[in-house]
Amino acid sequence: MTDDATSNAPMRSHSFQVVVDCHDPHELADWWAETLGWEVEPQSEDFIRSMIDQGFATEADTRVHRERLVWREGAAINAPGGMAGSPRVLFQLVPEAKVVKNRLHLDVRAHDGDADALRASVQRRGATRIGDGRQGPHSWVVFTDPEGNEFCV
Repeated sequence: MTDDATSNAPMRSHSFQVVVDCHDPHELADWWAETLGWEVEPQSEDFIRSMIDQGFATEADTRVHRERLVWREGAAINAPGGMAGSPRVLFQLVPEAKVVKNRLHLDVRAHDGDADALRASVQRRGATRIGDGRQGPHSWVVFTDPEGNEFCV
C-alpha cells in the first residue's frame, strides 16, 4: 500500500554500471574498449601508492599492467567523452571459471552499420563465433569474448 505523500512523488531515475566477472580484468577491459571504441578508465599510480603508504591497501592489492601500477581486482571502461546515457563497464576479478551460459549479455551494434566488418574484427582479436540468430528481418551472430562471455553483433 502506498501512502498519499509518496504516491505523487516524481519518479527518480537511477544510473547503473555493468559488471563482468573475469580472470584478467585489465586485459579484458582493453579488449572491450577496443571493441566498442571506448576508453579504459585511468587509474592513478599516485593514489594507489598513497593508499598503500597509509595502510589502506597492500602491494598484493596491485599489479603492473602495461608498465603502470593498477588495482589488481578491476578495471573499467567508459564511452568516449562521457557519452550521455552510456553505462560504465567494470571488469572484476573472480576466482571461479565461467561454467554456464550468461543470463545477461551485450548486443553490440556497429556505429557505421557495417556489422560484417565488426564481426570480422572481433574474431581477429580473439572472439569465438558460437551461433547465429534471426527474428524477422533482423539477424545477429553470437560470439564469446576471450574469456567466454557471450555477446551478439
